[in-house]
Amino acid sequence: MLLTGKYSHLNGFAQNGDRFDGSQQHIGKLLQQAGYRTAVIGKWHLETDPTGFDHWQVLQGQGPYYNPVMLTHEGRRPIRGYVTEIITDLTLDWLSRQDGSQPFFLLCWHKAPHRNWEPGPKQLDLYDGVEFPEPETLFDDYRGRGSAAARQEMTIARDLTRHDLKLDPPHDLDAEQRIAWDAAYRDGNAAYEAAKLSGDELTRWNYQRYVADYLRCVAAVDESVGRVLDHLDETGLAKNTIVVYSSDQGWYLGEHGWYDKRWMYEESFRTPLLIRWPGRIEPGSVNSDLCMNLDLPETFLEAAGVPIPDDMQGRSLVPILEGRTPDDWRREVYYHYYEYPGPHMVAKHYGIRTERHKLIRFPELDEWELYDLEKDPHELTSVHADPAYAEVRADLERRLEALRQHYRDDDSVIDPSAARRRSLPAETVVREGVDGAVVSLPIHHDSTEANDPSQRPLTVGAWVEWSGDDGTLLAHGGETHGYLLGVRDRRPTLSVRLDGRLQRVVGAPLEPSLPTHLAARIDERGRAVLMIDGRAVGDPVDVGLIRRRPADGIDIGRDAGSSVDGVEGTRPWSGSLRDVRLILGPMSDEAFAEWATRRP
Repeated sequence: MLLTGKYSHLNGFAQNGDRFDGSQQHIGKLLQQAGYRTAVIGKWHLETDPTGFDHWQVLQGQGPYYNPVMLTHEGRRPIRGYVTEIITDLTLDWLSRQDGSQPFFLLCWHKAPHRNWEPGPKQLDLYDGVEFPEPETLFDDYRGRGSAAARQEMTIARDLTRHDLKLDPPHDLDAEQRIAWDAAYRDGNAAYEAAKLSGDELTRWNYQRYVADYLRCVAAVDESVGRVLDHLDETGLAKNTIVVYSSDQGWYLGEHGWYDKRWMYEESFRTPLLIRWPGRIEPGSVNSDLCMNLDLPETFLEAAGVPIPDDMQGRSLVPILEGRTPDDWRREVYYHYYEYPGPHMVAKHYGIRTERHKLIRFPELDEWELYDLEKDPHELTSVHADPAYAEVRADLERRLEALRQHYRDDDSVIDPSAARRRSLPAETVVREGVDGAVVSLPIHHDSTEANDPSQRPLTVGAWVEWSGDDGTLLAHGGETHGYLLGVRDRRPTLSVRLDGRLQRVVGAPLEPSLPTHLAARIDERGRAVLMIDGRAVGDPVDVGLIRRRPADGIDIGRDAGSSVDGVEGTRPWSGSLRDVRLILGPMSDEAFAEWATRRP
């Protein structure tokens, strides 16, 4: 939305697993065409490479907190360090090379404070000994709402993992970073293990650990913002530069017993927005008009004196920033959430929020919720069935339908690339990996399916020489949709993510040996089997077919994006890999047998 000024159903990116079509109109291209130098540095997570930017250095997938790989015009660039500091360093390096001869548009997009909230080396002991106040709704029982709030999987009480809680260390630390990490968490973890907490006391401990780590990550972002603002001041750029600080959503810090986001409830619906515009915005001023991230690209264009395309759906905030709200400014905002089933199992919903009320529709549950935000700011009791709100309910339902028509939302999501698809003959795409490995990707039907495993059988494997250490042979996707073949606890393992749920197919322990053919196959019915030297290991396991195209790409010998299998499954391969193949679609038994018996 921030790039295109269009809702998800019109820009084609409705949920994780979709791919952003960079050929469409967006703010980077429009400003680039108007003579601006454009750059994006940091988190991207849109699967396709950025377009419309003269310079880009973006994380692969979600990216790790420590020692990330940055994707650039020139290829992959691993960088040692902490991701927030790295993104800031790269941002300042780009800014330092601007000579003032050309205006610029720069997106500095941080990973933090995304899950799983790994503090940087400067913040590891920040807030030690601090006890944070608990939110009033930490022990919410969800009785006053419909069924969706109770069915989610994002509670601090039961859904945080050991990795989230730092009971297990990150996988991507080097030796020096691991020493500092263990020193910060060792004593607290030992006390936790000895206490054997349960019930409310366990929830309270989880909350304190989670919030401290979240705020440590935010502290690093705060320092980053300060460094960027200092640079603008020191170079004189601050006098003629608009700075916008925002996010893609709000976040739960224990409210309703939750972490994460997604809901239309206030804590995740309300989004931070701070803007500095010397000479145009009165410092310290506050505005309470209803605005959305949908409005930001239009705001950038007006500020730059560039015409706003008619098909953008937001409105420029420039008059509001200058203290002159238009008489016809919006009195309500619209929201639509798509990703179910998926991580945290938040039901699909859409709705309308006015200054005082909020109406939410859960179409697949056939449920409605209505809240009076003045009387019930924590949204604990829906008044949708209350006769006293019949008039309000009818008015909101009418206005909600009008918004859906205005934004052209009929519950479908367009495919912006559909008009450009063309039939292609089957061919092989070769992609380089580590240790001389290559992956063969047969293309079926059209170019959009080249790396798409959704609703298809697949075969993945390689000739390997295994060193004895656990590691990843090939990973495709991440924490929502994807699969990973590797060795875990000395056993060959196929890990599959379907809508955020992890399943594993595990073989017998391996022994380091001469070249071995290791593979996994998922047939058209979704049954998976591990294969060693061409022979099946155990009975087929029903894991199902991948339902959606993964948001993270293919990695050979590593899992560099968001993790398919959690911390244990993301260690790099430490032996050799030869003749790595990924066949998306049917592979005959004869072709497989030839591959598994012909040593490279």
